[in-house]
Amino acid sequence: MNPKSVLKGRGAQLNVPNRFFEFSHEIRDDFLEFCQKEGEKADKNKTRYLEVFPKTIVNKVESPDVGMMYSMNAYQGCEHGCIYCYARNTHEYWGYSAGLDFERRILVKKDAPKLLEALIKKKSWKTYPIIMSGNTDCYQPAEQIYKITRQCLEVFLKYRHPVGIITKNALILRDLELVKALAKDSLIGVNVSITSLSEKTRRILEPRTATIKRRLETVKTLTDHGVPVNVMLAPIIPSINSHEILPLAKAASEHGAYSIAHTIVRLNGAIGEIFTDWIKKTLPDRADKVLHQIESCHGGRLNDSRFGTRMRGEGKIAEQINNLVRLAKQKYFKDKTMPKLNCDLHEQYKVGQLKLF
Repeated sequence: MNPKSVLKGRGAQLNVPNRFFEFSHEIRDDFLEFCQKEGEKADKNKTRYLEVFPKTIVNKVESPDVGMMYSMNAYQGCEHGCIYCYARNTHEYWGYSAGLDFERRILVKKDAPKLLEALIKKKSWKTYPIIMSGNTDCYQPAEQIYKITRQCLEVFLKYRHPVGIITKNALILRDLELVKALAKDSLIGVNVSITSLSEKTRRILEPRTATIKRRLETVKTLTDHGVPVNVMLAPIIPSINSHEILPLAKAASEHGAYSIAHTIVRLNGAIGEIFTDWIKKTLPDRADKVLHQIESCHGGRLNDSRFGTRMRGEGKIAEQINNLVRLAKQKYFKDKTMPKLNCDLHEQYKVGQLKLF
């Protein structure tokens, strides 16, 4: 491998054609950027934040095996650059590539708090937990600038509405007081994604995320303050992090996590091409092995859209992974469980407000 051929500080190494366009288009590179976190020169495309103005912010999740009914995303695209991210494909709906564009063209929904407040104030709204980051991380670097996630948490607290968070960024600790206030009434559950205990693996898989040490510290800080945390061992990628399942579960438990969950990687849509290009450049010695093992988990293909099967896979390698996770739960989380979120307080709030009229 020629190190100069790898774009430092990015996950994807190319822009794949948008499936909704008949021909690909070239984006001019106007800026230079340096990846300060890693101390290395990044690719020559500056991350750009673009404001968008959707009419709604909360989405109903139709997939029966996702484990959530409603999600919201303050940002589209994600600078974390996780190479395996299933959300990459959604960037194509906005006219961008699922590759490098996903990491450097971040769409910002500044009206999200207002849209959220308008929804949960409706008499017709039936209280149910809303998950922040159902698609892209609500605590990605853009949040340092725009603070949209913080404003949304203030709305959830004001209306006593349950919320879930999925993140792999320690920035959530900036909002610790808000999170603690929500947790006091069982109005929040946090899911922290930790895919490896190796910084070397983390840097190539998830180049702009918080370090593993910071994520484990985040789990401990949150749980020490009474905030329930589930650790997501997701995705498990054969021959990259599959050997770390038990150590990961042990570390999560020791840092106070209430539970763990996992998925097996699947590379739908454009992600298959992006991941294949990435692994041949960054891990050429094991590229074919990893790709073949992923295929063995999904009926001979890199992608898998079958409800009930796609998250857990099938075949011997998938069976080994799923058995290891079950063993890890029995060993480290036997007497632990994530509590249910409280939906009653918001319903009571609505009743109280109606009495004012």
